[in-house]
Amino acid sequence: MVHQFRNNGYNIVLDVNSGSVHVVDDMTYDIIPLYEEHSRDEIVDRLSASWPRDEILEACAEVEELIGNGQLYTEDFSEDCMPDPAQREPVVKALCLHIAHDCNLACRYCFAGEGEYHGHRELMSLETGKAALDFLIANSGHRRNLEVDFFGGEPLMNWEVVKELVRYGREQEKIHDKNFRFTLTTNGILLTDEIMDFSNREMSNVVLSIDGRKEVNDHMRPSRNGKGSYDLIVPKFQKFAESRHQDNYYVRGTYTHYNPDFCADVLHLADLGFEQISVEPVVAEDSEEYALREEDLPQLFAQYDTLAAELVKRNREGKGFNFFHFMIDLEGGPCVIKRLSGCGSGTEYLAVTPWGDLYPCHQFVGNEEFLMGNVWDGVTRTDIRDMFAGVSVCSKEQCRDCFAKFYCSGGCAANAYHFNGDIKGAYEIGCELQKKRIECAIMIKAAMAE
Repeated sequence: MVHQFRNNGYNIVLDVNSGSVHVVDDMTYDIIPLYEEHSRDEIVDRLSASWPRDEILEACAEVEELIGNGQLYTEDFSEDCMPDPAQREPVVKALCLHIAHDCNLACRYCFAGEGEYHGHRELMSLETGKAALDFLIANSGHRRNLEVDFFGGEPLMNWEVVKELVRYGREQEKIHDKNFRFTLTTNGILLTDEIMDFSNREMSNVVLSIDGRKEVNDHMRPSRNGKGSYDLIVPKFQKFAESRHQDNYYVRGTYTHYNPDFCADVLHLADLGFEQISVEPVVAEDSEEYALREEDLPQLFAQYDTLAAELVKRNREGKGFNFFHFMIDLEGGPCVIKRLSGCGSGTEYLAVTPWGDLYPCHQFVGNEEFLMGNVWDGVTRTDIRDMFAGVSVCSKEQCRDCFAKFYCSGGCAANAYHFNGDIKGAYEIGCELQKKRIECAIMIKAAMAE
């Protein structure tokens, strides 16, 4: 499969199955798609009215060399590489600990219902948290490196338990020869110097939630009394980012139908001094006023193109920053299985509620149809685990002929379920935006290679 696109003045050809990327001239760009069904002579006859015959022949020879070297029109390997889910030993490598089903903000787009996950407010006890870490160790097999994200709600509302769980995890590392990678996601309202110091010692990564410009952030992320959070959190986040030497963190925002000019929010965050930025599309039902709609897509595509060009410009000026969705590894990247099966939700990655219930990921929490067990008894609904283990780009009809499949790994199972009632489905607006981001990411790589 070959995918061709033009972006910011570059003609780019992606051979999907090999991952080879080619930046070509206009003539070669016209020639390549013809090779799927036409001979060299037919291609020359078709294009000779537009290009000199000798140049066409020279370009054809180069294209044929790429095909011979396995860099164009390569065969799809995915079906042969995906192992039988029934033969894979269940191994859990990561937990999303819902340390607090409570929050001090009332974000309008919050899928967690202001931190309550459409249930009731509760903070995780230390005993439940320890049981969760014990469960992770016991179910991690031979895997040494384990990941735990302190999530909410707002985890800083239960900070003492967070600290104690980190200490407990460090003790267990020595006993079981494991290595915990702890991460923290916070809205910053309760952020203090003590929390920053502890996080800089113990948290491999922190995610700092902010939506961008003051008016955008405060409209979507008010406190429970209706006041905005921007003025309170920005100085704290700037200090935190600097204390981490502008690495191992993200300021993470969400754009909605209200700010389709989200590029301005990304650049606003960059101008505040943040070098690690993620601003992602909201996922919401059509009935919500802030939900993205199909008619928003042309403007959103243009915004990604503008942002990609600006990022290249700033990188060349020595003022660059990382934008999460434009970070792509064209030479290595995830292993084949990860490219085919995605994040591992429901199998390698599970969410834990404050009372110890297990769900496939944080976006399924509260939907008892997906309640898999608990941290004391383990995974008792192995049928749910097996169902998630069977999800891959090979099992999703919408993914089979999509150029992005080895980069998005089939997309988010939760989004697919919420929009189609099937974890093997697809969230179409999300797919279109993901494809655009991948094209921009490849263009940036091509531009920076010049």
